[in-house]
Amino acid sequence: MKKNLYLLLALLMVCLNACDNTPKFKVQGSVSGAEDKTLYFEKSGIGGIVMLDSVKLGSNGSFNFAETRPESPEFYRLRMEGKVINFAVDSIETITIHSAFDAFDTNYAIEGSDNNQKIKELVLLQVALQQKVDRLGQNRDIPVGIANDSLASMVNSYKDKVKREYIFKAPNSTYAYFALFQSLNGYMLFDPMSNKEDIKCFQAVATSLNNAYPHADRSRNLYNMVIKGLKNTRVPQETEMTIPAELIKEASTIDIELRDIKGNVRRLTDLKGKVVLIDFMIYDDAMAPAHNLALRELYNKYSDRGFEVYQISLDANEHFWKTSADKLPWICVRDANGQYSKFVSLYNVTALPSIFLMGRDNELKARGENVENIEEAIVKLL
Repeated sequence: MKKNLYLLLALLMVCLNACDNTPKFKVQGSVSGAEDKTLYFEKSGIGGIVMLDSVKLGSNGSFNFAETRPESPEFYRLRMEGKVINFAVDSIETITIHSAFDAFDTNYAIEGSDNNQKIKELVLLQVALQQKVDRLGQNRDIPVGIANDSLASMVNSYKDKVKREYIFKAPNSTYAYFALFQSLNGYMLFDPMSNKEDIKCFQAVATSLNNAYPHADRSRNLYNMVIKGLKNTRVPQETEMTIPAELIKEASTIDIELRDIKGNVRRLTDLKGKVVLIDFMIYDDAMAPAHNLALRELYNKYSDRGFEVYQISLDANEHFWKTSADKLPWICVRDANGQYSKFVSLYNVTALPSIFLMGRDNELKARGENVENIEEAIVKLL
């Protein structure tokens, strides 16, 4: 009886395997010089990385993975000791990848689709950009202002090239989607939440993807990002605002209490007796270096007469802010809530950078959209 049961179970397993007609795609190839190393096959989903399979490589480094074919374009990757090869899968059945262990993520050959060739191009372009930025950051002989100018120039040049040659050229491609989410120092190069020009890139890809795959999770997610970005960048209508009493310490001052790059709490009202320029800005912006250079000129001219700068970063990337603000001579604080900071609302900040002047009596005296047109007011208050 027991023997018959085992036979029945074996026949059932054979039947299940034979009846599995689910369409599959294959990822095959080899990694030279990687004997006894483990190669991981993962899915790069919207919610994060999901491990699908793995294999310990033999002397010839060959591998062969199979997975259910996605209903709409999806992204996958091979990972080995922290290095990854990204690729996309749409309607193709087999992707072949050959690489070497010592240059796994940069010197690889991929066959199967033109999209994946373009993804490789984007990866190599991003690696080259990262190397340039790293070299710039390691050069301590370059003044902060000039370094920031160079960084902004590098990033803008890179983004212009990617927009022109990858995103707008073929917004319906998986490589255009991949380009949107490239990062530098862990920070997205294209900002879908507050940069109007970057939102146009997301909008172009979202429209194409939604037309081809209206029910796909990626289509809906990208569309929602565009809607949120457009909402964030829409000029708000003026509304009457009630300022909480606990934030008002002196006459017409809305106090700000944030931490500087060393973690110390810096209060705006503690600067009573000085003329203070309150500056809301984003360091990771093309205009930031020039803005800070203009501020430095003012600071150098008037700081010994009682002039101070209280600069509020709304950057999402704390590390980038700390690196950029490290050598600045004035007070640099950051609000981790970014553009959703309560102080942005309380000061009715509608554009960045946005500056305000506070007199020696701790009262707000003026506001302006740039540094150049406010020097005369500073002199009068001093």
